[in-house]
Amino acid sequence: MLVAWNASINLTAIREPAEIALRHVVDSLAAAALLGDVGGMVDLGSGGGFPGIPLAAALPIERVALVDSIGKKAAFLAAAVEVAGLSERVGVAAARAEQLASEARHRERWPAVTARAVGSLSELVELAFPLLAVGGRLVAWKRGDIAAEMLAARRAVGALGGGSIDEEAVHVTGLTGHLLVVATKRGRTSAEFPRDPAVRRREPW
Repeated sequence: MLVAWNASINLTAIREPAEIALRHVVDSLAAAALLGDVGGMVDLGSGGGFPGIPLAAALPIERVALVDSIGKKAAFLAAAVEVAGLSERVGVAAARAEQLASEARHRERWPAVTARAVGSLSELVELAFPLLAVGGRLVAWKRGDIAAEMLAARRAVGALGGGSIDEEAVHVTGLTGHLLVVATKRGRTSAEFPRDPAVRRREPW
């Protein structure tokens, strides 16, 4: 389905099904052990459905929200969720993370947030922590040397409620250099976050 829709909507630069299986599906499932105990999860920037759909299919997560601000991608996600038989547990929102964070039903209500190939770590912390309940965790997919990103992300974590942030290597053949970053939230997040995108660009962490 992803390959078929990709002909008209840019969902992935990878065209070969075997490569999609490894670099998207298997890579998504690398976080299964970190998320198997969560009751709810928001996937930011879901795009082609990764990591949200594979994780929702593999794990007994009670509620999953796939979020993408691009309407056409959200339409694909809704169709894919229906075809995969996940519609009872998985919803789709054509919205920005900032919009969800402004709504009481989402703000500081979610046990987990995932984000794959979406922005810098500090940006992800600023978008995810307003959605996370105290004790919740952000899981982000990264590759290569992220030392500078981690320094900025630690500053963001401290400002948005405090907590820990650590990285774990992905030990899967074909995914050398892939990392999972886990940031756990320990306190409440101020209502001033997330800041407007223009402010974030002007005043990065």
